[in-house]
Amino acid sequence: MRYIFFFIIGLDALWLTLQINELSISYNEAEILNGDFSFLQLFINSSLLFFGHNDFALRLPMILLHVLSAMLLYKISQNYIKIQRNRLWLLIVFILLPGVISSAIIVNSAGLILFGLLLFVYMYENYSLKYSYLLLLVYMFIDGGFVALFMALIVFSLYEKKTKFFIFNFAMFLLSLFIYGIDTHGSPKGYFLDSMGVYAAIFSPIIFIYLVYVLYRKYLIKDFDLLWFISTVALLFSLLLSFRQRVALEYFAPYVILSLPLIAQTFEHSYRVRLSMFRKNYKWAFIISLVLLLINSSVVFFNKYLYHIIEEPKKHFSYKMHVAKELAQELKSRGIDCVQTDTKMSSRLEFYGVTKCNNYLLEEISTDVVKQDGVTISYRNRVVYSANVTKININ
Repeated sequence: MRYIFFFIIGLDALWLTLQINELSISYNEAEILNGDFSFLQLFINSSLLFFGHNDFALRLPMILLHVLSAMLLYKISQNYIKIQRNRLWLLIVFILLPGVISSAIIVNSAGLILFGLLLFVYMYENYSLKYSYLLLLVYMFIDGGFVALFMALIVFSLYEKKTKFFIFNFAMFLLSLFIYGIDTHGSPKGYFLDSMGVYAAIFSPIIFIYLVYVLYRKYLIKDFDLLWFISTVALLFSLLLSFRQRVALEYFAPYVILSLPLIAQTFEHSYRVRLSMFRKNYKWAFIISLVLLLINSSVVFFNKYLYHIIEEPKKHFSYKMHVAKELAQELKSRGIDCVQTDTKMSSRLEFYGVTKCNNYLLEEISTDVVKQDGVTISYRNRVVYSANVTKININ
């Protein structure tokens, strides 16, 4: 089984690495690199410094965090799933989740938070509590996304009647709010259903429905543990916030993903206590869920083919992570290494060595208009970006 485990992890890492060439840096990723200082910025810039200024160095840290997260999840699942074969199935489900795939290759806080949560749970369950205190203190300075962890641990420590742990996490919660703040502005705008839809997309509908069922079922039978508190508190808090504002679910989804061992534990128990003749429905539910995950992950990995069926290229879910690299290469092939264009594209092009200047003006035009002296970017013989490049005479 050990060889199968490393085969799954290796294949996953290889597949993600092969996807690097399919993506360009997005504006949000460029903002992380060039914006206010953060641990994630330091982490990514260290990789760029060591491996060079390229896409591989940009995304390698996220893939590394993903691989470590998968290993930690497998280790944590040993306390919840008795059969080793089922732990491997859980691992496969984890790496196929659309939200996990995104966090594994896109530079944002989600991958960092997911790794941090899994590391905390592993340390809490296997080592002295003093290491958990130290880890939480580090998290408070690393990223504001860990504020939901402190919130969950406040509730958990109250339930467990751990006074010192409660005081510590309450202090970390207040300090985190003081340093990073939290946006609770706005009036009710009906984003609750939107948030539910995003969660369903992150997990796939069947798994998300079963996830909610498992968390609620454990509440009814009072079967609480650390994973339940972290996942449930974060899910409920994000849904409550969604009644009044649009919620950045990349900060909350990692907490909900943490419930996967609970889901697998409940499914395994429900399956084993039934006679063979009554297990058919569970087998079909698992097979259908796995097939849907494979379809979803295939759509993510081969997303450029979707341009053939999407009328407006900008409506493609990955459009914001396309075009820039190919556009920079095309400009450089024409001897143009600096342009004046819109802020977002300028920030992205700068990563690929096309800086800002007033010598050339780059203006995006409709993809239906293809000019002989213009610039066009195509994927699978489908034009997705068109622009005019005009030389500006500076007297």
